[in-house]
Amino acid sequence: MLSEYPIDVMLLATDLDVARDFYGRKLGLEILLDNDQFVTFSCGGDSRLVVTKSSAGTADEATKASWRVDDLAAEVADLRSRGVEILDLPDLNTVDGIADVGFAFAAWFVDPHRNSLGLLQFKAS
Repeated sequence: MLSEYPIDVMLLATDLDVARDFYGRKLGLEILLDNDQFVTFSCGGDSRLVVTKSSAGTADEATKASWRVDDLAAEVADLRSRGVEILDLPDLNTVDGIADVGFAFAAWFVDPHRNSLGLLQFKAS
């Protein structure tokens, strides 16, 4: 059954050098595989983020991937210190880039290729 296997998130990028810099240097992800068609980064557990070369990139603004974190404020501060812009979303009443979405706190940022990415901290139940 598929529920027993890890899953990889796949994003599009028009420039893999820019993607390597953003995900490797700014986000601090380790490169696992790297060639002229894609770069694979290690994330928590067995999860991986694969950035694939694309001539068009993405046009969809929906969130493509979201990291589950233990301390959202600390992760937001760390990303900002690395030069990542955390989005201010008035429709979601963000405060310092963080929104209360009911079951969790969330924050979003966009990579250089317009892929929307999120951070999610579940509330204690």
